Amino acid sequence: MANHKSALKRIRSSATRRMRNRYQHKTARNAVRDLRATTDKKEAQAQLNNVLSMVDKLAKNNIIHKNKAGNLKSSLTKHVNAL
Repeated sequence: MANHKSALKRIRSSATRRMRNRYQHKTARNAVRDLRATTDKKEAQAQLNNVLSMVDKLAKNNIIHKNKAGNLKSSLTKHVNAL
């Protein structure tokens, strides 16, 4: 157990950040799954901008690697264009 005030605060803030990161990552994964399941092109186009924004934010905050973000964006765009 931590003995210093700063260590206790670090534990609290780390837990808060961890929960926020998990929520954002899970939300983005669900959005990607929903976009891939979509068969209507207009609906997919509408969802694509939101999903790409989520992926960019995850990469910016180092929740996912920037190359993974690029690969995801590329594959999702190809999927929507192929509809």
